[in-house]
Amino acid sequence: MTKYLSHTIQEEDKMVEDAYRDLLQAYLSSNHRKKVEIIERAYRFAKEAHKGVRRRSGEPYILHPIAVAKIVISELGLGSTSICAALLHDVVEDTEFTRDDIEASFGKKIADIVEGLTKISGGIFGDKASIQAENFRKLLLSMSSDVRVVLIKMADRLHNMRTLGSMRPEKQYKIAGETLYVYAPLAHRLGLFKIKMELEDLAFKYEHPQAYDWIMGKLSETEEQRERIVREFVKPVIEKLDAAGFKYEIKARVKSAYSIFNKMETKKVPFEEIYDIYAVRVIFENDDDALEKIRCWQIYTFFTDGHKIHPDRLRDWTSTPKANGYRALHLTAMGPEGKWIEVQIRSRKMDDIAELGYAAHWKYKTGVQEDETELDSWMNTIKDILANPEPNAIDFLDTIKLNLFASEIYVFTPKGDLITLPAGATVLDLAFAIHSQLGIHCMAGKIAHKLVPLSHELGSGDQVEIITSETQTPQAEWMQYCHTAKAQNRLRAILRKDRKLLLLRGEKLFNEFLDKEAISPSNETITRILANYHLKSREDLFIMLANDEINLSAKELKEANNTRRSLMKKILRNPFSSKKKPGEVKKEKINRKEIYVLHPDEASPNYRFDTCCSPIPGDDVLGFVDDDENVILHKVSCPNAMRLKSAFGSRLVATKWGGTAENFIATISIDGIDRHGILEEISSTVSKKLQINIRGLSIAAKQEVFHCDLTVQVDNADTVEVICDALKKIKDIKFARRSS
Repeated sequence: MTKYLSHTIQEEDKMVEDAYRDLLQAYLSSNHRKKVEIIERAYRFAKEAHKGVRRRSGEPYILHPIAVAKIVISELGLGSTSICAALLHDVVEDTEFTRDDIEASFGKKIADIVEGLTKISGGIFGDKASIQAENFRKLLLSMSSDVRVVLIKMADRLHNMRTLGSMRPEKQYKIAGETLYVYAPLAHRLGLFKIKMELEDLAFKYEHPQAYDWIMGKLSETEEQRERIVREFVKPVIEKLDAAGFKYEIKARVKSAYSIFNKMETKKVPFEEIYDIYAVRVIFENDDDALEKIRCWQIYTFFTDGHKIHPDRLRDWTSTPKANGYRALHLTAMGPEGKWIEVQIRSRKMDDIAELGYAAHWKYKTGVQEDETELDSWMNTIKDILANPEPNAIDFLDTIKLNLFASEIYVFTPKGDLITLPAGATVLDLAFAIHSQLGIHCMAGKIAHKLVPLSHELGSGDQVEIITSETQTPQAEWMQYCHTAKAQNRLRAILRKDRKLLLLRGEKLFNEFLDKEAISPSNETITRILANYHLKSREDLFIMLANDEINLSAKELKEANNTRRSLMKKILRNPFSSKKKPGEVKKEKINRKEIYVLHPDEASPNYRFDTCCSPIPGDDVLGFVDDDENVILHKVSCPNAMRLKSAFGSRLVATKWGGTAENFIATISIDGIDRHGILEEISSTVSKKLQINIRGLSIAAKQEVFHCDLTVQVDNADTVEVICDALKKIKDIKFARRSS
């Protein structure tokens, strides 16, 4: 903050005016109609409204809306209406001005967008579950009325991520978690590829700073080699493009640091074994839409003439675009040094839409609304969820997220209609996608003259007939067969309605039992019955009665030993609820604004582990503070931690390891060529040479290849790396990596 306070008022004014002039220059150099006057008025209005206010970094607050407006024009290609709304997006929330003031000065359209942005301001997530779900609903509802609201919100989040360094560590984790959990998938779904990639990389940079720096260093080291390989690879194609008279540009696209990290984590492979680190993109100028597809395939032949093509990696999205509007022709060809290189062939229009998504659709609109049909189609798939959100906010967000970041498959109905579904979708998902009644009465599917069950996972290109029966009714276990948001939400709604009927039947049976046994329906009686059956509420009791899971009798009331718990109790539990034992003294309140130092070397470590992941000293970890002021640790990359970061950001505390202890368990996965004595060499290297305690070892060989899971007791993550490096030096061991 001192940096900005040291500036004079005149210097700050010049800084602000220069930033605005930079924004205006970007607008004037665009293809939009030049409405400078209204942008000028919006800037002056916002500057006066935010006068004297500063950001956490110390800079004048007005620099933030100017930066958001600059992203709106330069990176999203939107026009004057969106620029004005971006300049004014915090005015209603942070100052005394109202929506009516905005409408009086700038008209209804800009006021509506600013109001939409105000409703979803402050991040998607609050501290209370109902607020989280409601704010997310508002975000998606605002998209259905005017997609520009969400596009400007994306620009706002992007600038916040670019300036995240001025925030405290626990705030950085919360905002980065929100970004990875919702904003990046939403950018993906809207086709905002550049923004999605930058959001992911920035979130990765703050969540795993050392891994980020290491990967960026590796990319820098290999840059010269990559450029040489690409030059050799495209040289014969350039000659053919020139001879055919194409106007084009060729770009080498490097895989993002976050994508590389993800692949290394999920595939458990080192950086050197990520083979698709780079791709080649050919973008050609095209003035005739009718010839666009033909020209893509013509360029495809230029690659096939001089290169070996991978037969299983051809992707034609020119005929069937992705649901976010993406169109291109992809192929993978063998490059120099035996490296596979992906090639993306696009026209300039395809490239704009791939980078800017629906924002670019407007640039190419011809007065007809066909360009917006994909967005409308997607919005229709989530309308039911918006109308009936899950009471549990994390369940609601998970349900929505199913449709945000899934790869897609294409299946056909018996009549040949094309339906797009997320990868992993089942017969039941397809049934609900076609019609709710089809889903409710679905018995099975028929693919290539063979019957398949409801749970059968569909493949791209399948032609599926849904088999139904009037007697079929939805079952609770169907939930595990649903992989789309629409199917899950419809099924939950039906089961909830059935639950109401069960509650009525159970209550009737309960009252009949009380009458028969002449027992008074007092609170004390109800409490005793619930305690005997270990149930949380009357509703749980009524459901179990209706399902014949318990059969009340006076004798059973005295001797009940049923230990089953309510499923709802597990689902709706607070993950940070009190686990304090009776008489235990509550701990001193933890300061969540300071970095919490972890001490594994103490007799009673000052933290706990959750059951979902097993971090060890040296791992990137997050602390969550429970109701009793205990710090619960998760790996930063743990899926549960990602969900908790998004929904319980206020409980976050940034952590660092303050010591080590030799009582941590890690598992190392080993693969290699089987031979006599290999097991003895593994155990000897670890236990004798490295003096590491082996806690478990399982090995299995199939023909000439073996796989081994080695469990060891270590002090930190660096020791695991030392073990892996030592194992890889043993002859015939090809891979050794930590698996947990």
